[in-house]
Amino acid sequence: MDDLSALARQQLDDARASAHGRSGHLFLHDGPLRQSVIAMIAGTALDEHNTPPAASLQVLHGRVRVTGSGGGQELTAGQVAMSPRERNGLLALDDAAVLLTAVTEIPDRNHRRAATATAGAARK
Repeated sequence: MDDLSALARQQLDDARASAHGRSGHLFLHDGPLRQSVIAMIAGTALDEHNTPPAASLQVLHGRVRVTGSGGGQELTAGQVAMSPRERNGLLALDDAAVLLTAVTEIPDRNHRRAATATAGAARK
């Protein structure tokens, strides 16, 4: 079991020591599910990037702004939000640490229904 507060502190320390002012650690990887703690020093940014099919961002420490075509959304410690579906970036307004939860693929529902129906017919 991981301690999010300890991971956030460690990543903030690593970000402060980094020439780029950021640090990240993937601590959970289970099939398509990923959870990472990302720390950024005030004023640093993650450039706009493509997004996974589903994701959320929870601020563990500090303040961040999610940037993108929608103009941006500010989040503070304790807040959680869905990640925008379009390309977006992240700007640290304060020294900040966030928990990124992402699902990298979502099975096709029709394929899943067909597999379930086939499995059900096989049991009969």
